[in-house]
Amino acid sequence: MEIYVIRHTPVSISKDTCYGQSNVPLANTFIQDVEQFKKQLPTDFDAVYCSPSKRCEDLITELKLQHISFDKALMEMNFGDWENQKWSGINQTELHHWMADFVNVKTPNGENLLELFERVKSFFDALRFQPYKKVLIVTHAGVIRCLWAYLLEIPLQNIFKISVGYNEIFICTLSKNKMTDSIKRLN
Repeated sequence: MEIYVIRHTPVSISKDTCYGQSNVPLANTFIQDVEQFKKQLPTDFDAVYCSPSKRCEDLITELKLQHISFDKALMEMNFGDWENQKWSGINQTELHHWMADFVNVKTPNGENLLELFERVKSFFDALRFQPYKKVLIVTHAGVIRCLWAYLLEIPLQNIFKISVGYNEIFICTLSKNKMTDSIKRLN
């Protein structure tokens, strides 16, 4: 199965804001960004999966594709009490504690990276056995990084070494046998 995975378009909030599952406004380049996706993406998807976050939902709506399913497993990490807070305004003791072990330590009333990874892993484990030939997934940087960890079997503490930009597209092959999975192209 060929899977196209895209990150949503840029958002219009300050870069120092923590906004995992929060709904945030999109940048004023949204229409141009959608047009670029339309030029780059095929339209013959057997299935389309999308995070229910508004920024992903807005993108998938503008792409005007069919067979769309919204799945909470594709949502960004839940930062709990830190959502919509300035990183500099978060209690620094809590922040340092989380940063020292973000794989296992949960944010206050949120989740940790391991929980995000387990959601993503469960989603792709189930997708692997679907009869699709070509799938589109619209999601977030954290989910994409977890997909990389899943495909490449890299330690979770290393996933932030993988850059995932807005509007980024990559294509992977997911097969019934995990040993033959591959990443075909990264744009």
